[in-house]
Amino acid sequence: MQPTAPAPQAPAQWHRVLTLLADISCLIGTRAVWTQAAGHRPAVAAVISVCYASILVCGVLTLVVRRTRSLARLDGCVLATALTLAVCAWVMLHGGSDEADLTTQAARELVAGHPVYGQPWPWLFGPHVARTPTIYGGYDYTYGYPPLAPLLAAPLLWLGHGGAPATALSTGALLTGAVVLWRMLPVPWRPAATMVCLGFGMLPSYGRLGYPAILAMALLIPVVVRWPGIGAGGRLGAAGLARAVCLGAACAAQQLPWFLAPFLLAGMYAVRRGELGGRAAARVLLRFAGAAAGVWLLIDAYFAVTEPGRWLSGIALPLTQGAVLHGQGLVGVSLYLTDGSDRLDWYSRAAVLLAAGLLVLFVLFVRRLGPAATVLPWCAFFLATRSQDGYYLMMTPLWLAAAVTAPAAEFRTAWQPRLRALSGVRRRPARIAVAVLLLTPALVSAAAAATGGPPLRMRVTAVRHATPTTVSRLTVRVTNTAGTPLTPHFTLTTGQGMDPYWSIVRGPRTLPAHATARYELRPFSGRFAIPRPSVRIRLRAFTGGPQTLSSTDVQRQVRRLR
Repeated sequence: MQPTAPAPQAPAQWHRVLTLLADISCLIGTRAVWTQAAGHRPAVAAVISVCYASILVCGVLTLVVRRTRSLARLDGCVLATALTLAVCAWVMLHGGSDEADLTTQAARELVAGHPVYGQPWPWLFGPHVARTPTIYGGYDYTYGYPPLAPLLAAPLLWLGHGGAPATALSTGALLTGAVVLWRMLPVPWRPAATMVCLGFGMLPSYGRLGYPAILAMALLIPVVVRWPGIGAGGRLGAAGLARAVCLGAACAAQQLPWFLAPFLLAGMYAVRRGELGGRAAARVLLRFAGAAAGVWLLIDAYFAVTEPGRWLSGIALPLTQGAVLHGQGLVGVSLYLTDGSDRLDWYSRAAVLLAAGLLVLFVLFVRRLGPAATVLPWCAFFLATRSQDGYYLMMTPLWLAAAVTAPAAEFRTAWQPRLRALSGVRRRPARIAVAVLLLTPALVSAAAAATGGPPLRMRVTAVRHATPTTVSRLTVRVTNTAGTPLTPHFTLTTGQGMDPYWSIVRGPRTLPAHATARYELRPFSGRFAIPRPSVRIRLRAFTGGPQTLSSTDVQRQVRRLR
């Protein structure tokens, strides 16, 4: 009697569900791309139709295959389908955004041998390209990111005009990052990489907009996967050095990795010190950080030598440009729920204090907070003046990588500072007290910013209509209730964004303290279209020194004073 062959191992049911969810996620947004392709590029529409068939077949097979190896192969098929759909979407929608236009123009200037930083390019910003208004009444038309994206976009300039080279770069980086993450994760978790990177549609859309942060995120993926194991045994090895290179390159691509790096380095030191001791851990950390810093400086070297002042100002620009409030964070209180604040500076201070407080907490309690190292840095952006969800949304693949490959068990023996107050009998209350103490400055600063009052009282006294549905002039009576002179910059907004500033036709440039003046304002384009009655119209006035915002609803006045 011959021995029977062992039965093939059946896949876990949760693995089936993950594969099925990844397959279903490929449907998100696909119909819109197919609809556009059917009328303009039939070949692309045909490829998308084949992808629809692949989604259906993979869905059936996911539920019926009996072997783990077969399901793993289906994961690869789902990934290939998602990659193909992402390429089709880029073919149809590769115009990009202001970030893509700026990156592509920087690449053109680089190829031509011209300076990249500190050069305004206002001609890039047509009527459909978003501007970045500053609180000082102007707009930022310069390139404000580290130079890796223009360097990599330069060979792609043959793709055409507009932001296509930058969108191709960021989309290619996303696709590469998705494949790398898929390959580095354990087999049952690979469908999650397909979902997060490609299936939900969030990251591919940012890739098609040409955001340099996508390139930075893709470079961080190899760093974050199994990051507590970097330098294990006191040796970096080729893999550790490669991760250091990726970290340095990510820091040379965009500023967001600057906020993640301190958490990773602190966590790496804590884990290695728990294994090797203080001196050996410090040596490993210095080798890793030195290699990353060397790569970062090497990429930036040409710009640091040829235009040092402009380069330094350019890469720090997002932190210093004074852009107006925008985003889904706490600034919404001053933007939408109240009439403004005379303490806008405190939002930035709150963000800095929160980032510092979280980093100290991470060092003190790394055994507990270690698994959250890739999420904690982005919490500070919720309090910042620019609190767009994209800052943390574009880094979500790193959340997944850490959740799967850096669990709490990796930090069980990590070193933590021994504070007597945290090691006694009442350890839990003491830890809570320390956390509250470290986070209170940020919360107090945020409360100060959100509870500030508008320094300017504004009332519309006259409206001139070019047509029944457009405004050509607005007369506003403004009173400065603050104790300092203010230089207001006015605009009308109808939604969550910032419309262009209106020109001051008549009225003082600077309004003295406790003074009242009449301003006559003209729209940026000459006419302001009055929206439908249900839309809220807000008159806003920003000042740059000190940074303040004053707002008032004017929809009734604009429609009544016809």
